Amino acid sequence: MGAFAILPASEASKAVGTRKPDWLKVRPPFGRDCSEVSGLLRKKGLHTVCRSARCPNIGECWSQQTAAFMILGDVCTRTCAFCAVAKGSPAPPDPDEPARTADAVRTLGLRYAVITSVTRDDLPDGGAGHFAATIRAVRRACPETRIEALIPDFGGDAKALETVLAAGPDALNHNLETVESLYPAILRPLENYRRSLGVLAAAGRRGALVKSGLMVGLGESEEDLQRSFADLRSAGCDLLTIGQYLRPSKAHAPVARYYPPGDFDRLRTSALTFGFRDVASGPLIRSSYFAEKLFLSSKRKA
Repeated sequence: MGAFAILPASEASKAVGTRKPDWLKVRPPFGRDCSEVSGLLRKKGLHTVCRSARCPNIGECWSQQTAAFMILGDVCTRTCAFCAVAKGSPAPPDPDEPARTADAVRTLGLRYAVITSVTRDDLPDGGAGHFAATIRAVRRACPETRIEALIPDFGGDAKALETVLAAGPDALNHNLETVESLYPAILRPLENYRRSLGVLAAAGRRGALVKSGLMVGLGESEEDLQRSFADLRSAGCDLLTIGQYLRPSKAHAPVARYYPPGDFDRLRTSALTFGFRDVASGPLIRSSYFAEKLFLSSKRKA
């Protein structure tokens, strides 16, 4: 099911020690709309995954006055080898952050808001209560806005997941990130792969629209990807994003190869044969990129 052909390395860019391919080069954020979004976030003391994770689409999204809000601070308690977010000991949750986030969503006039967070293993509920408070605050301030919750795994705590789902997000997103065999390479315990699938499956049983994301370019094989597609569908995942891994710095996991754009088209075609409602696949695709478009597509195909 879903076989595809990845171009040989001679037809793609060799990653380590060479320049980034042209198809991955993007303009930095600029313009009035970008400045307005940046100024609003700074004024309200809010963080975005766009900036903290060095998302390559920040200019495009901010110019359209969209952003993925990152709650619970900007310091993560885990040390994943692929992520640009700062690691360390985070500050206590800010009780006013949900209201400030809701006000920013209202000010920007967002039709679709993505709420994500750093991982907070230091908190008893992993930050689930703060997630729920933020979702409810946005819902009160902007009743027509669709809300996607992009959550960590909460240590596999079923009660924490239920806390978020009870707040009523329109979509529940949790990224698998990469294939099972590469979890040690990104400094994640191997058992966390199955834990993440369990989170997605539990959300699906609760009736949520379930979404996940994969990075490619870390050294995975075609068979690895096929297995992950199957695992995600078995867990009830409805929507999938596939994007190129980009190394934030030399201290992070190296890129094994850059996939050319045509390979992402083949990846999407392959993944769709497993039964996903829709798949967004491309070099610069990230889990929250054009999230509203993918959400609406899923509703048409439901």
